[in-house]
Amino acid sequence: MSSQPAKSEKDSSAFDSSKEEKDSKTSSTTDLSDLKLPATVTTTKAKDDTLVDEEPTPFRWTNWLLRKPVQKYDPDAISTRRSVYDAPTLAEYYWPKSDYENIHRFDPDARWTYGEEQKLVRKIDWKVMLWAAISFSALNLDRGNLSQANTDNILPDLNMNTNDYNLGNTVFRLAFLSAELPSQLVSKRLGPDVWIPIQMCGWSIVTAGQFWLTGRTSFLLCRAFLGFLQGGFIPDLILYLSYFYTKNELPIRLSLFWMSMNVCSILASFLAFGVLRMRGILGKAGWRWLFLVEGLLTLCIGIATFFKMPPGPTQTKTWYRPKGWFTDREEVIAVSRILRDDPSKGDMHNREALTLRLLWKAILDYDLWPLYIIGLLFGIPATPPAQYLTLSLRNMG
Repeated sequence: MSSQPAKSEKDSSAFDSSKEEKDSKTSSTTDLSDLKLPATVTTTKAKDDTLVDEEPTPFRWTNWLLRKPVQKYDPDAISTRRSVYDAPTLAEYYWPKSDYENIHRFDPDARWTYGEEQKLVRKIDWKVMLWAAISFSALNLDRGNLSQANTDNILPDLNMNTNDYNLGNTVFRLAFLSAELPSQLVSKRLGPDVWIPIQMCGWSIVTAGQFWLTGRTSFLLCRAFLGFLQGGFIPDLILYLSYFYTKNELPIRLSLFWMSMNVCSILASFLAFGVLRMRGILGKAGWRWLFLVEGLLTLCIGIATFFKMPPGPTQTKTWYRPKGWFTDREEVIAVSRILRDDPSKGDMHNREALTLRLLWKAILDYDLWPLYIIGLLFGIPATPPAQYLTLSLRNMG
């Protein structure tokens, strides 16, 4: 008889221990819910086996040139990649800010196929990337027209020599470099979709204004203004493209940008050949018409850019584009895949200025210092031929 109470006491102790463990788990879950996660985040989400764990294979030019086989995916298979948003204990720390402009389209439970994603990326290429490439070509057109003007009589007409030309190039480079950081700060505050067309229209007006150059002083002033207005354009454009592309999609498109620079230079040479033959019209030199024509051409592109650059993937609808570019489903995919790829893109909205604290944090990131050095030095070998080849050939007769 004495063994029965002992057994009952043991069962009671086991029950209490089990109850405490259950209460502890319940308390842990309650504590997590007290953190007030967004409604779409669940704390009991099981591991989703339909998600993709491996990173996509980035495009490599060597594989394309050597005709190596490319990995093919089933267009109907799920292409959604696993991210921190699939871990209940991590999702809250990476959740986008409440004022993030695309928060209403972000859905961590959304799933999409390879076919849907490829169709969306192709649409982004045509709608966003194509006009960004045209804008970049406008930069290269106005940045390189001085070397084309050297084939005419610009230096003798302005009573300048090669020393003045060298000084003009130096002033342009210094102004360009000094404008890089301020331009990016302004771009974050106004939004690249607003600041980029302002830059384009600004430097286009200065370029066209070189039609009325009178001498060394006006030449140097125009070079300085062009440097200030063009500085920061490329980082601003990359910032804008990062709103639409993932980290594996953007590099190949940027490489095409740099390849297009040489293509633009070739086309600009043919354009200059025709425009410089306008010398004598209204008694003006050919190089004056070159600045005016190319300045007005890029001004038209700059004005059009105000209407061709929406702030983001969920802000394409406007009074002159009532249906927008993307369907609701495509907007969910566009936003969700970008944040899954890089959750930090939800830390700031596209009209939020950088703080001094964030700027100082970026400066102290010494892992990027080698990239800064490369950025300052990589263009040195190509710059002398680009700036002085036409001048040298003219002096050679």
